[in-house]
Amino acid sequence: MTGPAAPRPRTRADRFLVSAGIVKLALQQMRDELTGTISAPDLARVLCELHDEDHRQDGVFGALAQLLTAAAHAAARIEPDRDGAISCPLHEAAALITETAGLQIHYATRVLDPQGEAV
Repeated sequence: MTGPAAPRPRTRADRFLVSAGIVKLALQQMRDELTGTISAPDLARVLCELHDEDHRQDGVFGALAQLLTAAAHAAARIEPDRDGAISCPLHEAAALITETAGLQIHYATRVLDPQGEAV
């Protein structure tokens, strides 16, 4: 008679998937918080958590951009031809998040809070 099988150690991909699931749940909760009535200054404060124009590495967008940059570096290490076919699009995605999406959030925040008190 044999005992229960030993649990399989979690791989890096397993741990990443669990973390991604937690992030998705957190984003769902954040989205749910926006379904009710919210004041302009409060919405501006929420948006500032997504993107800080003065400190782009901070905030949710900055963290996501850093994650994509780390993925681009990992891709560069495994690209067969070292031609950037994998890593370049990931670097571009990181830049688009902080530059394009971040700038649009910044514009919206300035309209919601022209005095910049939410920041």
